[in-house]
Amino acid sequence: MKQVACALTIAGTDPSGGAGIHADLKTFQELQSYGMSVITSVVAQNTTGVQAVHHVPIEIIEQQLDSVISDMPIHALKTGMIANQEMMKVIQKKIAALQVPYVLDPVMVATSGDALIEEEARDYLRKQLLPLTTLVTPNIPEAEFLIGETIKTTDDMKQAAELLVKEFGVGAALIKGGHREGEAIDFLYDGSNIHSFSAERIDTKNTHGTGCTYAAAITAYLSKGLSLYDAVKNGKDFVTAAIKYSFDLGAGSGPTNHWAIRKDKC
Repeated sequence: MKQVACALTIAGTDPSGGAGIHADLKTFQELQSYGMSVITSVVAQNTTGVQAVHHVPIEIIEQQLDSVISDMPIHALKTGMIANQEMMKVIQKKIAALQVPYVLDPVMVATSGDALIEEEARDYLRKQLLPLTTLVTPNIPEAEFLIGETIKTTDDMKQAAELLVKEFGVGAALIKGGHREGEAIDFLYDGSNIHSFSAERIDTKNTHGTGCTYAAAITAYLSKGLSLYDAVKNGKDFVTAAIKYSFDLGAGSGPTNHWAIRKDKC
């Protein structure tokens, strides 16, 4: 019997369905990786912003992790919103021994501008979680925080990716260029080479959940055994299509289209 690819996401929720756990599981499903999830925070949010956050008790997060790890195969995992240091500590302890590809999406601020992580947790993420990663996927503001430097040019982006690998111990770094003007170019430093991935910039306000979706797509492809380069390349294609055929739903920044790669993409 053919082995089923399995991917785990550890993140917060989005009842409007565009980001967080919901976006991750939709992406895993579309890319034919069996999706599993551990919820860190229950978030009341929609396309206009975050209205409320309830953090799941630490012991419940730990029990969720134990339930999945003890029973299910995990071929790759990603983390998204991890709001505080206590959560990070238990997650670090549980995933350190898994020895599978780990994609860290350093979720700090929602598309709406709402903060999703406590200040003290940001430093812990930088010092303790980054060294565990196969790949970290910051946008430019997130990368600026992680390295403590301003990023304005493509050369700055490349240098930031190299710095995250050489100074912070990540396996590879993907700096996403969605916050810059012009063509949407991302740079991957894999420890040896810089690779660029470009796509047309799509004129739309509907970008809710793009970071989650991109990282989840990479995770799904890694769970299926693709190389890091191919996982990022295919993930870039997936999220670009999801933005191009996004939905004009809600009063704010609408969600991406997770089935855009299908022929029936709406």
